[in-house]
Amino acid sequence: MTDQPDPAASRFAVLQLARASGALIMLLAVLVIAGKAPAMLGSIPKEVGYVLAAIGLFEFYALPRFLARRWRSPKE
Repeated sequence: MTDQPDPAASRFAVLQLARASGALIMLLAVLVIAGKAPAMLGSIPKEVGYVLAAIGLFEFYALPRFLARRWRSPKE
């Protein structure tokens, strides 16, 4: 028996990483909108924060669902 990695495990990890990165992007967006972004980012306009929020929401909610549908096993 060969020890081939299970593709479901790596796909699950990708889904969780997409959710986690979406949450981090949303956190950064909230900080930018509130004007409390880290000093290394400089003064970022609020509009950039709103764009980051939209990207973070997409990455947190829509991207994992899209990937799960794409990776779904075919119906027999």
